[in-house]
This record gives sequence, C-alpha cells and structure tokens, in this order.
Amino acid sequence: MSVLDLVPADVSGYRLGQPQRAGVLTMVPVFGPAYPGIVPPRTGLKLGRVVTYGSVELTNPAASGVAIVPLHVGYIQDSAQNHALCRSAFIAAGQTLRFDDACCVQESQGGYLAGRDQWFFVLPVELRGEALAMRGANRYSKLWEDISRFNGRHGLPRRGHLEQVLTRQRAGLTQYQSRLELLEGQLGAVFFLGDRLVGVEIAPDPAYFADVWMALVCFAYGPAAWFATDAAETDEEPFTVDGLDGLRGVLDERRRSVAAEVREWLAEAGWRLGEPVEEDRYLDLRLSTVSGERAAGQVVTDGRRLVYASLFTLAV
Repeated sequence: MSVLDLVPADVSGYRLGQPQRAGVLTMVPVFGPAYPGIVPPRTGLKLGRVVTYGSVELTNPAASGVAIVPLHVGYIQDSAQNHALCRSAFIAAGQTLRFDDACCVQESQGGYLAGRDQWFFVLPVELRGEALAMRGANRYSKLWEDISRFNGRHGLPRRGHLEQVLTRQRAGLTQYQSRLELLEGQLGAVFFLGDRLVGVEIAPDPAYFADVWMALVCFAYGPAAWFATDAAETDEEPFTVDGLDGLRGVLDERRRSVAAEVREWLAEAGWRLGEPVEEDRYLDLRLSTVSGERAAGQVVTDGRRLVYASLFTLAV
C-alpha cells in the first residue's frame, strides 16, 4: 500500500518521487494531475483586516477562480496581533470571508514586524491537532496554553507567543526551503521526522504548492526538525572517493539506500483515518475533516477526485 492510499479520495495518477533529506526531516515529493480553477494563495488570498481578536477577514481578489484557504494558515503582520486559522474554507472570486474562530498566536502586544516583512505561515505540526479540534470555537486565546507548552518543550519561555519560534528562529528555519528542493511539477509532499510519518500535503496544482512550500517546510514541519536531536545527523562520515565517477557512484548508492529506507517507513506508517465529515461546499467541491487516533486533517474533493489534502500526525 502506498502512503497516498491513506488519503480518503481517489489518488489514481499520483506518484511519489525520490526522497530528499535534511537532517532528521525527510521529504518525499508528490506528482500528479493538476485540478484547474483554483487560485494560488499568494494571489488568491489577501488578509483584509483583523476585525477584533480572534476574528479576521480574508479576501479572494482574483477575477476568476475559487481560493482554497490552506489549512492552519497564519499571518505575521504589521499593526495587529498575529493570528492563525483553525480550518480551511472556500472563497469565491471577489468575495471576502470572515473567520470568527481564528486563534490569536501572540498573547500580548509587541513583536510586530515591519510592513515589508509581512508573510504567512502554517502552524507547526505540534499545534495542528489542537487547532483543528478548536475550529468553530470563538475564543481568541484558545491556543495560548498549547503554544506555551510548545515553547516550553523547546527550552523557550512558557508564553503564548508563537513568534518566539517563527520569527526568532526564522533564519534557521528558512534554510529548509533550499536544503529540500522544490521540483518542477511537484504538487505535494510527504514529510517524515526521523522514521515517523508526520504529514501528507497535496495541492491542486504545482503553482499552489509552490506558494505554500515555504510555509509548510519551514514553519509547519521545520520547527520539529530544527529542535530534534539525532546523533546520525552529526556522525555521518564524509565520502571517500576517487574522482568524479566515484562520487557519482557513491551518490547513486546513497539515493538507493535512502529510497529503500523510506519505502519501509511508508509501509509501516500505520495511520488509520475515519470517514470524511463534510464541513463546506462550493459548486462540486467538498471540504471535509478526517480524523483518527494518530492523524487528522482536511481534504477537498470533487466527487471522489482528490483536489487538496492536508493531513498531519497527532503525536510528534
């Protein structure tokens, strides 16, 4: 069974590529059929305003095409406290949608970035289960205790300030976007932390995935890898080769070894997801939540056809 079979939709036509590794974080690229008519997040989503704590408005300024809001997207912004969303949603072209169940991820004022530095992220995987469970709950401080525990686990002050990781460790975290290469035609990725499956992310098309690539690899899965300690990461010995042909041979063997290792991890992933529960719809598109003992997330389908998936582990 392929790990893609864990996705509760038709995944025919999708395939996995050659694994890539950066320390304890392994990324397996996903390729497959593009779904037309979905606008990429950078052009199809704009943060309109923070109405009040826990309530934000997103707009789809595109002339045509529906926006699928990335699950657990958040915004670091100027002149307003930083917020993240607990759920995905559809926004039609030219429309604005208000999220009254957003969570504030900055417990008190301060820590704002300059306007030129505004950017969006996806919640760290260690917080995503709690955030998903709190969708629909209109309480802006609902994630502060979990953020405080998240910070404490990583030796940081126990406060509900997510920017302690996302902004203060940003220089280190953003290295993952270059250490793991986004490939031409790639529209998804499977993420492992060590030998444990931690995420399956599939976008409607390569342009959409390119827009969320940094938010996912650097901020959703990067923090867990950044803070992890693994002796194998520092104990690897340098290659001993004779000439360019020898280096090519060693690299080919290394790639085969990593691919075989990852195939074993995929076979032993062990996620069991329940039946999708529909949350929203737009024309033929259906947004559903799926959950199990070890994983959860949301998917968008057109009939049985997969359009979007963001699935993550509940135990990091």
